[in-house]
Amino acid sequence: MQISGLDYLVFGVDDLVGAQRYLEDFGLAPVDQDETGGLYEALDGTGIILRKRDDPRLPEALSTRSMLRQQVLGVRDASAIDAIEAELAKDRRVTRLADGSIEFRDPLGFNLKVQITRRRPLDLPAEKINAPGAPAQRAANEIGVWEDMPARPRSLSHVVLFVPDMDKIVAFYTGRLGFRITDVLTGAGPFLRPAANDDHHTHFFIRTPEYMQGCEHLAFHMGGPTELMVAGSRFTRKGYQSFWGPGRHKFGSNWFWYFNSPLGCHVEYDADMDKHDDSWVAREAPSGPEASQIFLLQWREKWAPGGGPEGK
Repeated sequence: MQISGLDYLVFGVDDLVGAQRYLEDFGLAPVDQDETGGLYEALDGTGIILRKRDDPRLPEALSTRSMLRQQVLGVRDASAIDAIEAELAKDRRVTRLADGSIEFRDPLGFNLKVQITRRRPLDLPAEKINAPGAPAQRAANEIGVWEDMPARPRSLSHVVLFVPDMDKIVAFYTGRLGFRITDVLTGAGPFLRPAANDDHHTHFFIRTPEYMQGCEHLAFHMGGPTELMVAGSRFTRKGYQSFWGPGRHKFGSNWFWYFNSPLGCHVEYDADMDKHDDSWVAREAPSGPEASQIFLLQWREKWAPGGGPEGK
């Protein structure tokens, strides 16, 4: 099952205007907009589709308060869609749409769609660093940061789901959709990546009671830690509330900064995630603060030493 990752996440929200403003301020570009919502894109075309909660085009909602209505997974070609349809039709309804994509539900009722990926190839430089003992990555007189430097989300990275039956959902994603487990937080759940994506994870499952089922957070890749810090600082100054971070995770090694959102979940900037192939052996650690991050920082407004009360 050659799934390449998430193309889109689809939400049905209560406050459409507030959610639209939030995603634009986050750095996503509005596409195909009308009074009912539209797509908000990262640089590679992946992103978030917003609709009003009662929009009849949306898949049926979960029985919980979750606003996530669908995960849209990308594959490389039509043969991959055919293979997934043949496998899943053995025991569940699979709907073939006019554009060749398919829709179905997983064992816990999450709605999924599989399509030929809309993800556009990116040709952008990574963040450069200069370190003693290694060749300089930035040439003489090439500065590393400036006030109005670009810092836009590059790609939809991952989604984290609250799930009440871990055994069912893990068996489905690994056994039926071809995902690989990369690491496990004991007491929470596993990180998973699809077969055609080498990121540490595109999905993470957290065990919760049934009434909590839904989306805990979603994340977008940035071009590096500096872009993450710049984007997060700008977002904070616009009045959005930081939830967790900035910091750096242990499993996945990715930098992170989470924010509250009107999508009923948290939204994260991330950067510099580990890559894995099928030779990787999954690690396991008890879930908790020690396993969650290697360090955690606290953001504050700019200050300067010796500049009055704020500088002391």
